[in-house]
Amino acid sequence: MKYQWPVVYAVLLQLMSFALLAAPDDFSEAKRLAQRIYSDENQTFYCACPLRWQGGKGIPDLKACGYQVRKNGPRAQRIEWEHVVPAHQFGRNLSCWQQGGREQCGRNDDEFRRMEADLFNLKPAIGEVNGDRANFAFAELPGARAQHGACPIRIDFKRKLAEPRAEIRGDIARIYFYMADKYALQLEDAQQQLFLKWHQADPVDERELQLHQRIAQQMGQPNYFVTGSREWYLGYLPTGYGRSATPPTAAKVTKQSTPAVTGATQVLGNKNSKLYHLAHCPGFSQIGEKNRRWFSDEAAALDAGFHKAKNCD
Repeated sequence: MKYQWPVVYAVLLQLMSFALLAAPDDFSEAKRLAQRIYSDENQTFYCACPLRWQGGKGIPDLKACGYQVRKNGPRAQRIEWEHVVPAHQFGRNLSCWQQGGREQCGRNDDEFRRMEADLFNLKPAIGEVNGDRANFAFAELPGARAQHGACPIRIDFKRKLAEPRAEIRGDIARIYFYMADKYALQLEDAQQQLFLKWHQADPVDERELQLHQRIAQQMGQPNYFVTGSREWYLGYLPTGYGRSATPPTAAKVTKQSTPAVTGATQVLGNKNSKLYHLAHCPGFSQIGEKNRRWFSDEAAALDAGFHKAKNCD
């Protein structure tokens, strides 16, 4: 059953009344918290293999889902925490990465540690699949053969591409939108188009929302592309709100659904009226959260079929 947006907003309002916990400081802490968040998860992310938890560790039932070990048998027997947006993608432009890669960043860069520990970006995956996917980009690979038995993920090792099962493609798209927006990551146009397609084809469902609620409570903020308070579009300009030294607090969550008024984010459209407003316009602050659509500039709003409000001169 697909979730109705009014319910989404009701859940988020309820979430704001909860006592917020602390976001993890590093990947080790994030993995411990993720085990608690996903303690009732009964299937692996990429393969949908039955999953049980024992002593805080995930154990996949490979036989039950027709999984076949490709190369690494021991790693296939365990659950690992997969970064949907790979560490290479969010870390490669940092100076620490140039000096020593992920290990160097993990030791010496607070910003990288926050990105690496972001719970919205972690999913329980069969270890071998996690290793085989590596830092490959997602794509659609018609005709590609399966390398892991009945597991539906397809990986093209030569071109360094991976195709996930259809049931999680929207989840992946919304994670990419979140990470790109929060940490100012650049997505190529082809990637954006693919994720927009997946986002529409696989909308938020009950399970995604349930997990989102748990993670948002821990992180102190939601994924705005799951709640619908932000909408990605081709050419979206990431706000980079997570690049500051201080993570968002409970008091700032509501404000962060409205980007700071800068030259890049001062054009706000109303999805109902198809009118857009500038920061000085009377209607700018009157648009309901669920009807907001941000544009990088007026040209982008016009291209999307919006028109300038008459009281905005």
